[in-house]
Amino acid sequence: MTYVLGHNQYGKAEVRVVRVFRDQDPHELVDYNVSVALTGDFAAAHTSGDNTLVLTTDAMKNTVFGFAKEREEAVRTPEGFGLALAEHFVQDVPQVATARVKVEQYPWRRAHGHPHAFVRSGEHIRTATVTHRPEGVTVVSGLRELTVLKTTDSEFHGFYTERFTTLAPTTDRIMATSVTAQWCHADPAAGTDWDDSFTRVKDALTSTYAAAHSLALQHTLWDMGRAALDAAPEVVEVRLSCPNKHHFVVDLAPFGLENDHEVHHADDRPYGLIEATIARDASVDVSHAYDPGQAW
Repeated sequence: MTYVLGHNQYGKAEVRVVRVFRDQDPHELVDYNVSVALTGDFAAAHTSGDNTLVLTTDAMKNTVFGFAKEREEAVRTPEGFGLALAEHFVQDVPQVATARVKVEQYPWRRAHGHPHAFVRSGEHIRTATVTHRPEGVTVVSGLRELTVLKTTDSEFHGFYTERFTTLAPTTDRIMATSVTAQWCHADPAAGTDWDDSFTRVKDALTSTYAAAHSLALQHTLWDMGRAALDAAPEVVEVRLSCPNKHHFVVDLAPFGLENDHEVHHADDRPYGLIEATIARDASVDVSHAYDPGQAW
């Protein structure tokens, strides 16, 4: 019986690196979680135990640390750092065909204006996935764990009903979610200002969520995605994944109290999970640009 080795990759996952910029006062810092995955001429390591062409994952970890020092400008943004690392692994290690570098950035804010003290900011985690393959380079920027809530201007009614439908329609509800968003750039070689691009998309997503009158979370995702594309012409498509963080109005009638959408029970599970892709051109396939390890 013969066997065939299918798709295979390997790498170093979750290298935690913090880079402090001491060449300026006040100090600046970036805090990253970096994962590297490589594909290429590595079949022999599986089929015969021949490690001749295997770049050690320890070397990948050390490259992350070394580049954090050497590539001072690139390391200032997750996209720039991912591009520098992915280019190195493909161009400088001959047996590597494709490199995918995923970078998560944990935000910090200055503590009470102090030049050298910071407080971890939990508003969101910024992400970037860079894929360097023979066909070209793609960059997917993003964010996750951006929790947003609006107390009104959200409805949900007119939905399909059958014998298991018990949810009551509503014209006024709390709508809350934790946004995971990813957006693919058309041309990463075009000299994109990554911080500016990220801010424009994030602001478009959050401002639209706040301002749009919602008839469903699906309706809001459509508005958010279109607004992001309008704000960033350099972006090809936006992928959104939003769990519905339910807030149910508590029945206070047994206690002789009226509850006009004032007291709610926040229920963390089960939850609806709404996902959508909003693209400029449906014929453009950039699915290869996304990290296959992510749910969306």
